[in-house]
Order: sequence, then C-alpha cells, then structure tokens
Amino acid sequence: MEIIPAIDIIDGKCVRLTQGDYTQKTIYNENPLAVAELFEGWGIKRLHLVDLDGAKKGQVVNLKVLETIASNTTLTIDFGGGIKTDEDIKNVFDAGATLATVGSIAVKDNDLFRHWVFRYGANKILLGADVKDEKIAVGGWLETTNISIFDFIKENNARGIKTIFCTDISKDGLLQGPSIDLYKKIIEQFPKLNLIASGGVASIKDLEELKNIGCSGAIVGKAIYEGRVTMEELRGLII
Repeated sequence: MEIIPAIDIIDGKCVRLTQGDYTQKTIYNENPLAVAELFEGWGIKRLHLVDLDGAKKGQVVNLKVLETIASNTTLTIDFGGGIKTDEDIKNVFDAGATLATVGSIAVKDNDLFRHWVFRYGANKILLGADVKDEKIAVGGWLETTNISIFDFIKENNARGIKTIFCTDISKDGLLQGPSIDLYKKIIEQFPKLNLIASGGVASIKDLEELKNIGCSGAIVGKAIYEGRVTMEELRGLII
C-alpha cells in the first residue's frame, strides 16, 4: 500500500480543515516546499497536493506552489482543486503535476471529463470521490448530490478509470479513524479497483488496517502534522 501525504493549500500556506469546513482551519506551515522536502527525506515518493482556494473558487489559484514543489523535489505529485477547464488541466500538467486530481467536474460536466480521459489517458487523471452518507459531494465538499458512491465508481470504472481515492467527509480531520466499513463495501463490489483511502487516519494501526482490507493507497494529513504517525512508523510501512 502506498502512503501519500497530503498538503492542503490556502493562501500559499500548508493547512488542514476539519470535515471540509473552511472556518475550521489550522495552519501547520507557511512554507509548503519545506514540508514536501521533509516528506521526500522520509522516503516518501508521492504527494497529494490540494488547492483549497481553488476548490472553493472554482478555478486553480495556487499553481505557483505546485511549480515550486515540482521543480525542487522528485515527488510524484497529484494536484487538484479548481480544475474546471482545458486551460486549467494543461496548466497543472505544465507546472509539473504527474496526475490531475478531479472530482466535481466528473459530476457537473461529464462530457468534459470524458474528453480529458480520452486526451490525457485514464492513468493521468486521479478521480476523487468525496462522500457524505455514501453520496457524492462536490464543490469543495460544499454541496452533496444524490449520486451513490457505488454508481459513481461503476460509471467511471466502465470508462477506464482504475484508480479512485475516496474521502469520507464525516471522518476527515477528526483523527477518529477511517471509514473501514465503507472501503470494505467498495472493495467487495469492485475488487479490481485501486482504492486510495482518504480521511480519518489517526494512527499507524489505521494504515495497517487499510492495507489489510485491500486499499492500494492511503492519503494521510493531520495525523502526520500532529505527530500521531511518526517518520519511523511510516518508514516501516514504506519499507
């Protein structure tokens, strides 16, 4: 299982939200590059970089942060938040992202999403499924739809998407453990899917459990920043 630390950006700074609530913001570091370099020094290969300003505004805002990290580290970066147009996704790849992370657009503009998958390839798009009560949420988690997570995966799996990361908003940032039951249900229904878990990880035991149920990756944020998961523990999983 791949460990994928998250750096969430607001105003160019490394922050974390609680349950996607922009009013519950904690600033952990004003220099995202320093954080990325620290992760790289730990042996981490992959980074989940989220433009929270972009997610809220509906257009990419913190492209400079992506450029800085991509040009100063060897990390494989997936970047998301506010990617809504052909120009946005081109700029994200040009700035150094290996994958473009999209979610809302797959719901709100299905034709454009299909175009991106065709143009860039399914392996260049990291599809995010943000979930509340097993329903897809969009717009920086500010809007919940009536679309079932299972229908969402089935539709996109059929068009060639093999990897999806799933965030349970009710768990995110609370350090109360990930949505093991939800992930089990997803893996049971879609055994060939590469499922990346996101949200709620509070300890190395949570990561071990996600690995044991069959998740191909896990995005970790607050647990690292607050010292719940240490460098030594992560190295043990990575190695």
